[in-house]
Amino acid sequence: MAAAGLMTLGSYAQIKTPAPSPSAKIEQTVGLTDVSVTYSRPSMKGRTIMGNLVPYDKVWRTGANANTIVEFSTPVTVGGKELKAGAYALYSKPGKKSWEIYFYNDTSNWGTPREWDESKVAASITVNPIQMPINVESFTITVDDLTNDGASLGIMWEKTYVGVPFGVPANETVMASIDKVISGPDAGDYYTAATYLSSTDQSLDKAAEYMEKAMSMIENPRFWQLRQQSLLLAKVGNKKGAIKAAQSSLAKAKKAGNADYVKLNMDSLKEWGAL
Repeated sequence: MAAAGLMTLGSYAQIKTPAPSPSAKIEQTVGLTDVSVTYSRPSMKGRTIMGNLVPYDKVWRTGANANTIVEFSTPVTVGGKELKAGAYALYSKPGKKSWEIYFYNDTSNWGTPREWDESKVAASITVNPIQMPINVESFTITVDDLTNDGASLGIMWEKTYVGVPFGVPANETVMASIDKVISGPDAGDYYTAATYLSSTDQSLDKAAEYMEKAMSMIENPRFWQLRQQSLLLAKVGNKKGAIKAAQSSLAKAKKAGNADYVKLNMDSLKEWGAL
């Protein structure tokens, strides 16, 4: 009988049934920021939700099961406060006339934390609920009212809608990009282009030109940068320049205590007849 019971339990474990609060994930680009929300979706099932299943004036997990998690790919602003890029648990305190919305640093809770830690509230905002003329059967989160500069997280259930506005730095990002492009490449751009062309043996004269521009813009070149310069100069036949760059790289590598670059430079200097 015991064996038969175990077999029966094992059989039941193979049966899959629909989740009462199925999980969902939404993704939306707002301006230049990627926003994702992962959450579970309980349904009304004939129950009164606001003020009953979801009590007023108590912290709610804003969904079901594990934390509802909102993730931003860039910093955003909520309630006038900057949120760093990253993931946050979304909590709320529903009220008849207003809701408190919390972005919580700790996303590892199942439901609400056993002990609420105010220091983990990265940002909060007070918003007013809107009563809708129809019921929303399943708890729903949306991303609404998209502009280049922000959007709203929409929270809907029963006849209640709450919009949580947030701002994104699209304009600042675009303006910074414009300034960078208009002002021309920086030292890093020239150095990256030069080392790539050198490593692939393409357009070596152009690579040497880029490297020269990069080095003229770097106040204190590091030993690995000088090493790349020396190799490139050797490739284009400028042995004198290659030796000078290798000697500078060698001196800085010795000062930094980097034995690998000391050996690399010494081997090259021997090859080029400078040792």
